[in-house]
Amino acid sequence: MHEIQVRVRFGETDALGHINNTSYFIYLEEARIRFFETLGYDMETGKWKFILAATKCDFISQGYFNQVLAIKTYVTKIGTKSFEIDHDIIDTKTEEIVARGNAIMVYFDFDQQRSEPLPEQLRESLSQYYFVRT
Repeated sequence: MHEIQVRVRFGETDALGHINNTSYFIYLEEARIRFFETLGYDMETGKWKFILAATKCDFISQGYFNQVLAIKTYVTKIGTKSFEIDHDIIDTKTEEIVARGNAIMVYFDFDQQRSEPLPEQLRESLSQYYFVRT
């Protein structure tokens, strides 16, 4: 499992003092970027090979300004041309789950504008983070 931490900034909250729903997607994006870097992919746009096909976030409990959140990322499905990753967003103080996210990533050739099969090296790297939620 891959993990990063974020501290909720004031500007990421709403008028009620809760984390704004759009902020969760920023946290999930940050977790995906750091996950891809761990796999050896840099963020240079000319070399980028992934496209986000779908994403969602389920809000489990309330999050607040200045809260430290751990975002745990793991792979839940590896297909021929795509893979699925899940995220758990957890309050580091209480260990309570604040939200759960999901993303479907497609390996993509931007020059040809079409998906491609996952390279074997990527499949092997992804399999190291494979986890089935029980």
